[in-house]
Amino acid sequence: MRVAIIGCGLIGEKRLKAIGKDHIVCALCDTDLERARTLKTYASQNTLLTDDYQKAISQSECDIVIIATIVSKLSEITKFSVDNKKHVIVEKPCGRNFKEIGPILKTAQEFNLKVMAGFNHRFHPAMLKAKEIIDSGDLGELMFLRGRYGHGGRVGYEKEWRANPELSGGGELIDQGVHLIDLSRWYLGDFPIVQGEAHTLFWDMKVDDNAFMKLTTQKQQIAWLHVSCSEWKNMFSLEIYGRRGKIQIEGLGRSYGTEKLTYYKMLPEMGPPETELFEYSGEDLSWNKQFEHFIDCIEQDTPMLGSLTDAYESLKIVDHIYKESSCAYYS
Repeated sequence: MRVAIIGCGLIGEKRLKAIGKDHIVCALCDTDLERARTLKTYASQNTLLTDDYQKAISQSECDIVIIATIVSKLSEITKFSVDNKKHVIVEKPCGRNFKEIGPILKTAQEFNLKVMAGFNHRFHPAMLKAKEIIDSGDLGELMFLRGRYGHGGRVGYEKEWRANPELSGGGELIDQGVHLIDLSRWYLGDFPIVQGEAHTLFWDMKVDDNAFMKLTTQKQQIAWLHVSCSEWKNMFSLEIYGRRGKIQIEGLGRSYGTEKLTYYKMLPEMGPPETELFEYSGEDLSWNKQFEHFIDCIEQDTPMLGSLTDAYESLKIVDHIYKESSCAYYS
């Protein structure tokens, strides 16, 4: 496959390194050409360098477009890509709101194109192990889950593009929040009942820095979620409760701590459960696994883990909470 990468910042670099040697990087595009030039060391001599995404995408030999720009450009570039009949990986949240994504879904379906959302968290080993346990039925019917995800920001965070709603679409809810929403939908299913609040509690910026959610399925299963960029110590925690046990996931590697899954199996007599620990150290390969899965989906025409439809549904939940919170910056 021949791949064009649009956006050569930190995430673009991660996506580039995850492609592997079996595929060709045909174009690197960034509004800052120097960033594109820096990444060319991972590409080839013939890789096109450009600051024009349309030029990078419209090459007839390009098969896949990876989009890793600021949020305000994601849907625009995705639309151009599918209009030009390219398969796409677009970083989460895939747009500033679900309305930007709707028309793209129709075009992708018409042309039978694969459009994957950048929900790489699904491909972390602990998340995959949790899904394996759930699907085995050993955990029993799921009752609820509880998730927390946050970081502490950094000096000047309130002046970055993420604090500008025109560029970001919102704050912490649309940033880290969509990961928790997506994982909750993956494990529990759709949430017809959505309640939540998004507020700015610490940072001097227009967008939210904390969001609290209660999402309920048709079966009355609840996802109780909190995301924050005033967490101070980076953290990720996800607990999934079934009628016969509990899964507890902590950490994502690096500053979030070693990724671990603890499986608590309830005994017939109850009391202290049997405990099994899975620990995942080393390099984060979720980006690689997601790209490999994407290629398989294209070649075998199979469903994706984390499609643009999943992003659309997650952003509908974000939309509801922003409106319920009367966030003046959300349109």
